[in-house]
Amino acid sequence: MVRNTKYIHQSSWKQPEQVGRPLFRSFFPSFGEPIGAYLSYTCLVSSGPSEVVIVGCTLGTQHGDRAPIQWFSSPPRPRNGFFTAPSVSHVCRFAAKPAQIKVKRGASVRAAADTAPAKAATFNFDSYVKKTAGVVNEALDKMCPELEPKVCYESMRYSLLAGGKRVRPMLTLAACEMVGGTQDQAMPTACAMEMIHTMSLIHDDLPCMDNDDYRRGALTNHKVYGDDIAILAGDAMLALAFETIARHTKNVDPARVVRVIAETGRACGADGLVGGQVVDIKSEGQAVHVETLEYIHHHKTAALLEASVVCGAICGGADDDQVEKLRKYALAIGLAFQVVDDILDVTMSSEELGKTAGKDLEADKTTYVKLYGLERSREIAQELLNEANEQLASFDKAKAAPLYALAQYIVSRSN
Repeated sequence: MVRNTKYIHQSSWKQPEQVGRPLFRSFFPSFGEPIGAYLSYTCLVSSGPSEVVIVGCTLGTQHGDRAPIQWFSSPPRPRNGFFTAPSVSHVCRFAAKPAQIKVKRGASVRAAADTAPAKAATFNFDSYVKKTAGVVNEALDKMCPELEPKVCYESMRYSLLAGGKRVRPMLTLAACEMVGGTQDQAMPTACAMEMIHTMSLIHDDLPCMDNDDYRRGALTNHKVYGDDIAILAGDAMLALAFETIARHTKNVDPARVVRVIAETGRACGADGLVGGQVVDIKSEGQAVHVETLEYIHHHKTAALLEASVVCGAICGGADDDQVEKLRKYALAIGLAFQVVDDILDVTMSSEELGKTAGKDLEADKTTYVKLYGLERSREIAQELLNEANEQLASFDKAKAAPLYALAQYIVSRSN
């Protein structure tokens, strides 16, 4: 039953004659809203004189709830800021996969979002991010103290404590808590994920790699400490990550700690982000097929996001079935993260990104935007979000709220 229904504002409309193109997209971007509904995409399949055939994906709240939707095949008239209609032709309750329906021309749409359980409905993402990032930053400061050799630790802390979104540790903590664990159980692993991520940024910015001068709005590590110290600081950060997991993880079965270490090692090695970086470098200036592009992104970006989620779940006591569902969730958002990065690289300024914009274009790298174009890349990111949300359907919605919100953030972020 639909409770507390709320009309969904249509942000854009494309004419039905554009076969194969999105018809419209709807969403409430504010994570602080009690009800935040979005429609991933709607695509026209065919168009005739009396009817059209369209395909739609899951409509739901920011917590992933399915909701009924009534479709339209011609632009409705706005009333009080929302699009409503006097007549309705079909009502569908969507599963997570796309569904196809036929509607008569002239029909209109009203979409209603089912409220999630009370606890999930009041989930405030902005507040969650601020609180969790603060806790993570305090833990990182303790885990990476100022020791000797001073310049090495200064270099490590310069990049590690330079801010950032802290997406990876948040994913670790959220996954742990969702399956019944506590933040304390997963905090060392969460810090380790951020250390590995920071190491990868330090090395990625080097002149022999992407050769970037700015990161997170500040000079990159090698610009401050030199190439030699930056390389060594990155190496030390990687070692510290594994030490942090092994030394500081408490109240977790030792066998699970070993699994976390193994997952982390795979994610940051030749079968993970290092492997992705190697193929990325060797592919510059070459014609790259989509399979190679996906390999790069799955390894260079998604692997560490996968480890962040999976290791958090392992720390929290997740069973194998839960771990695999969360692995699929993480791989989807990991790939979506890189697709969005490709989009932002050509749509945002260096000031907005906090790093040099247009670097991929300058280096003649193959990106999703280069292969598919801007609009299709945006659709792919949204499809990956849908795939991620499917994997959370069997979990408690209130406990899964941070993971739903983090996935939405990854797709809708602007830097």
